[in-house]
Amino acid sequence: MFDFYSQIPESTKEYLKGRRLDEVECIVADLSGIARGKAMPANKFSKQKHFYLPNSIFLQTITGDWVDPEGDQFTEPDMILTPDFSTATAAPWTADVTLQVIHNIEDQEGNPVSIAPRNVLKRMVELYRAQGWEPIVAPEMEFFLVARNVDPNQPVEPPMGRSGRRAAARQAYSMSAIDEYGPVIDDIYDFAECQGLEIDGILQEGGAGQIEMNLRHGDPVLLADEIFFFKRLIREAALRHDCFATFMAKPIQDEPGSAMHIHQSVIDIKSGKNIFSEKDGRETKAFLHFIAGMQNHLPGAIALLAPYVNSYRRYVRDFAAPINLEWGRDNRTTGLRVPISDLAAKRLENRLPGMDVNPYLGIAASMACGYLGLMEKKEPRAEFIGDAYNSQQDEIARNLGDALDLFEADEALQDTLGIKFCRAYSAVKRSEDKEFLQVISPWEREHLLLNV
Repeated sequence: MFDFYSQIPESTKEYLKGRRLDEVECIVADLSGIARGKAMPANKFSKQKHFYLPNSIFLQTITGDWVDPEGDQFTEPDMILTPDFSTATAAPWTADVTLQVIHNIEDQEGNPVSIAPRNVLKRMVELYRAQGWEPIVAPEMEFFLVARNVDPNQPVEPPMGRSGRRAAARQAYSMSAIDEYGPVIDDIYDFAECQGLEIDGILQEGGAGQIEMNLRHGDPVLLADEIFFFKRLIREAALRHDCFATFMAKPIQDEPGSAMHIHQSVIDIKSGKNIFSEKDGRETKAFLHFIAGMQNHLPGAIALLAPYVNSYRRYVRDFAAPINLEWGRDNRTTGLRVPISDLAAKRLENRLPGMDVNPYLGIAASMACGYLGLMEKKEPRAEFIGDAYNSQQDEIARNLGDALDLFEADEALQDTLGIKFCRAYSAVKRSEDKEFLQVISPWEREHLLLNV
């Protein structure tokens, strides 16, 4: 086999048994979480230690425009990409035998490129480890299967199920509802097995054609890599069955949105103990400090957790999306939920991120808020008892522009994530927001054209 064969995961070696590898996709996640990179013949990949991409891939808006956050000459210098062989995994939907490999990204002096999302998350992990802590996350993925939509002017519709009817809403946890698109689910499982990806469970959510998929807990970078792979995998499985998979925060009017809840805990590296739990079962001071950090810094982080103009359509009262920064035990109306758990699994669930988030940046932002809480050692507000939708607190921005104002004003958060990254992110998102404001919507044409 090739000289990199010994460095790839066992699941990938198993996939390649009896197969001739044709192609390798060398990929990274851009600011939106889209896979960028190059595909090359396997024999060429085996002889090439690195390749180059311009840094402008991290300065591009979702519509394809570029920004220049530093305000200097836009020269697009090359970055050096080297393979992280631990991420090598199959692309089982391709016609030939193909592997995907996520690459590490450095500048020409050998320094990590600070605006690369995966490097932002690695930076956060290292900040925890410098304090003797090991951060643990467990993400949940929600997404919609929808009918093929090739005309952006037409509303998105639920998919047609095997019964010949469109998927129905308000069928949370229904087994018969999820069986309606069983063939897509089967392919998701098959692709995940080929890729060595572990699924904790799949269930029907409250929206029409809406699915929740739970992942195992573990290392933040590993889990972000898996979400990056899963998004592509799920889209490919849906296309095989004449439908789309979408990770938009709010794709269908009057349906709930899709979230990426993040469960977080912290382990003391020396003792191996969860720093959120005392031996007698009580919650530690560190746990309360962590919650306070989330309450104090999530207003600034919302711009990362809700990265598009559509993201704010998800924050609707009584629509299964928290609109507050309250915390409570086993309370799904709070933005910050403490699930029922044993001592070792004591954790906080951040229910604010949308599924449209870049997984590296969403996890990094949530970790940054908790980290700042641990360092600042402030107390959170009292636990909220009851329906937190009735909370009088108004801390979450309701549009992208306001969210970016709060993001840019939180100096501690910016320092933690990296100033250069934050400038680039703000510039890209300001440009996207400006572009959106130039678009006239069907609602405006329907109600204003002849009436005002």
